[in-house]
Amino acid sequence: MSADENLEARIEAAIKNPRNLGEMENADAVGTVGSPDCGDMLRMWIKFKEENGRRIIDRASFQSFGCQTAIAVASVATELLAGKTIEEARTMSGEELAAPLGALPPVRIHCAQLVEGALRSALSADQTVVPSGASANTTAPTLFDQLSANTKAKVKIVMATDKHG
Repeated sequence: MSADENLEARIEAAIKNPRNLGEMENADAVGTVGSPDCGDMLRMWIKFKEENGRRIIDRASFQSFGCQTAIAVASVATELLAGKTIEEARTMSGEELAAPLGALPPVRIHCAQLVEGALRSALSADQTVVPSGASANTTAPTLFDQLSANTKAKVKIVMATDKHG
């Protein structure tokens, strides 16, 4: 099996069984990136816990309007984030977040950068990372609402079934 076929197989496996897909109630941090005009958007929710006197990521989830590769990267990235401190997670690159899938070709690097951007948005200094014991505002608009409201053009959302993107 070639490297390209191996990458496609890993992406397909992640799409068939996405991990941590969906909104997270009572998240401690939420980050959103993307453009409603082009249609690629990703939101990431993060929940923290205290372990051995350190605040670490307990779990992360995501919702995406984008290509299959972005969904696959987000799926594997949410698994990688568990157990990381905020500082450790902030230093992770898109390449590191996509590593379980294998090296992405240049045309797909933006997919990993989308996931990295959502993570950085959730963990940014200007983002309200809620203190331990409290919850982030869960009344924020959904990713679909935000995508629909912020675009001047009509948007048609179609579940991707091709292997490109």
